[in-house]
Amino acid sequence: MNPTHPTQPSLVFIHGFLDGADVWDDLVRHLGDQTTGALRVDLSGMGARAGEPGPYSLERFAADVATQVRALSRPVVLVGHSMGSQIAELVAQRLDEQVRGLVLLTPVPLRGAGLPDDAMRPFRALGSNPAAQRELRRNLSVTLDGAQLERLGQLGDRVDAAAVGTFVDLWNNGHPSGAEASRYRDPVLIVRGGGDAFVTAEVISSGVTPRFEAPTVTSIEHAGHWPHVEQPEALARIVGAFLANLGAASHLAGMPVAPQGWTRAFEHKSADAFADTFDPNVTLEASVLAKPVVGREQVKTVMAAASKIYEAISFTHEARHELRDYLEWKVQAFGGEQMRGITVLTKNAQGKIIHVAIHHRPLGGALKFSAELARVLQGQVDTSFFYRGA
Repeated sequence: MNPTHPTQPSLVFIHGFLDGADVWDDLVRHLGDQTTGALRVDLSGMGARAGEPGPYSLERFAADVATQVRALSRPVVLVGHSMGSQIAELVAQRLDEQVRGLVLLTPVPLRGAGLPDDAMRPFRALGSNPAAQRELRRNLSVTLDGAQLERLGQLGDRVDAAAVGTFVDLWNNGHPSGAEASRYRDPVLIVRGGGDAFVTAEVISSGVTPRFEAPTVTSIEHAGHWPHVEQPEALARIVGAFLANLGAASHLAGMPVAPQGWTRAFEHKSADAFADTFDPNVTLEASVLAKPVVGREQVKTVMAAASKIYEAISFTHEARHELRDYLEWKVQAFGGEQMRGITVLTKNAQGKIIHVAIHHRPLGGALKFSAELARVLQGQVDTSFFYRGA
């Protein structure tokens, strides 16, 4: 396909364990025109394709979905739920530039859930027990009413009982590529249900967000493992905003921030890497500091510590005027919390940074970050430089 095709990305929906394409009906209705040309996939062995025989694997699912997406011949945004999020990641890796965005909904980590055999036994038994399947869905949801629960249950009833255990092992064991950073570098939105007892905030912060460059992470209250069924209107607003941001940023495609000493220092996260960019008399001012930090040794110590608090950082825009560089960025810290900001670097005639001004937002995140810096740098930098709480 032509990656510069002007068409708005089409949504591709990939359902999860024991579900089918019909599970997206309510979300599609609330998204309205944004789902024009959308593709709702039925995975082999589930949904309308429940009669298709194995062998089943995440690779087989990903290859099948990738073939369907290639046939669309236009850019797409992949939306994967639970086990479907594992497949969406694999498809994104295969299709590269055709995938403009990735939405992971209550995602099982690509490396797998890694649950022990005792915990997996009830899941493997669901295929021969429709009542247990419905009870599991009830326990992992917050607001499913009787009709919604039965609709989901009927999707699961279609699945061959012998295949259920195979599907369980697939999402629990995961894929080998989940053990390393994702090769997918474009925007990622991660959404969990606030009441989901299965894909918890800890599961996401430890197994999903670290693999991506500054993903957007959000939670929907009064929803469990199926936010697209429990709170489709709220999810539609979140996905709609994500799509709007993709459109607003599309004109910047192909214009990444040029690598330089400052951005490379964040990659290395070492004091020496920052020191290489600084003039001996450099001054650091920031919204997370109570007063300026002066001198290369102190500034490099603060910056190295700050870079290690960030779980992920992405430099998104750059501008330059004479001896000043302006860098816009977004970061993730504290288990998936998002912050954004702008850094202004002023250089001397020798090209060394003489002044750094860093502006974080929002205020709550900046104050939390300042307090964490104080904790990390205790004994190295005087606490009077940082926010000390009420």
